[in-house]
Amino acid sequence: MEISENNQNNVILQFVDTDVVRAFGILSSSDKDDADKAAACTVADVFGAGLPFKAIVEASGSVHNDAEQKLIASFHSNLKLLVEKTWVEKSDEALKQQVLYRLERICGKLADGEYADCYTDFIAVLSDVVYLLFGVQAKKEDFAEYALRIDPEFGIFWWYVRSLPQTPSWPAEKCRIVMLLGMYFLANY
Repeated sequence: MEISENNQNNVILQFVDTDVVRAFGILSSSDKDDADKAAACTVADVFGAGLPFKAIVEASGSVHNDAEQKLIASFHSNLKLLVEKTWVEKSDEALKQQVLYRLERICGKLADGEYADCYTDFIAVLSDVVYLLFGVQAKKEDFAEYALRIDPEFGIFWWYVRSLPQTPSWPAEKCRIVMLLGMYFLANY
């Protein structure tokens, strides 16, 4: 069943207010650092991470680096554990191993601050992890709505991920902001 964009917006508005939907739009289209940071903080509030996330995004110098490295390490540990503990069909075992391998490479690049270089693979890995968790249901057109209804917090996260382009033409800082938000959610899920 295919869901129209208008119906999708009506569904998401049952779970978040219009400011958050607007923030999704800003994050997927704006190229202004201040607007991106403000929009990311709006979405982070929905994830219950407003102030801690804002501190990471707006920090500078060694404080910025320490907080960011801690977030990357937490994201890496939690996502690795989630994937390792997920039971999958035998036919998906190879994908599971590929995800773990790609996760290691991505987190290495993130630790080196190479956000733009690994953005596309980051989004692809998130999609693969969701597939491993939910199976073929994750490939259905109405999965975003399904996710919102069974676990609203995860559903909002998935809605956020699906609102991002697969291959952006963004500056590194924009990639950093949108990826940090995704990492923050998964590091604390």
